[in-house]
Amino acid sequence: MGLEEAIPVDGYMTTQVSRVINWARRSSVWPMPFATACCGIELMATASSRFDLARFGAEVFRFSPRQADLMIVAGRVSVKMMPVLQRIYLQMTEPKWVVSMGACASTGGVFDTYAVVQGVDQFLPVDVYIPGCPPRPEMLIEGVMAIQKIIDEDNIPYDPDGKRLPLGINFQTSDDIVNLSINSTS
Repeated sequence: MGLEEAIPVDGYMTTQVSRVINWARRSSVWPMPFATACCGIELMATASSRFDLARFGAEVFRFSPRQADLMIVAGRVSVKMMPVLQRIYLQMTEPKWVVSMGACASTGGVFDTYAVVQGVDQFLPVDVYIPGCPPRPEMLIEGVMAIQKIIDEDNIPYDPDGKRLPLGINFQTSDDIVNLSINSTS
């Protein structure tokens, strides 16, 4: 049942322009993957037919930052890679979103060394933190859905200068239950 069946033949539909824009943004989130090691494999599995990230409008992985609006940092990031990651982030279109996928991207994981960044949130404004080593594809889908919900409700936080603030969404897993907590940025 599509939209054409819900509206009579000579009917019309009214809505707000902002709702149509938010629906289009939510339904076409294009990820820019920055994946290393085991989290990268889980990111690839998320796009496969078993988990099908395409159901949520995020199937088009763009390797050009000017065509992407969601950066997924999956896995460990070395100190030498960080300037490249920052440049890619700056080249992405606004509004842009960042997902930190896995323990290594969020905290450095087991790699507590001088060569590995101990959390990408020190250098990039992270919107969603996904825990795990490596996290399951379902967790990444939950993270994308959390960003889509914020976009759809038009709850994008801005500071007084007009710059978008990070969402600070943390996922916590306990057995089969996934809890979502939103940190206040103000």
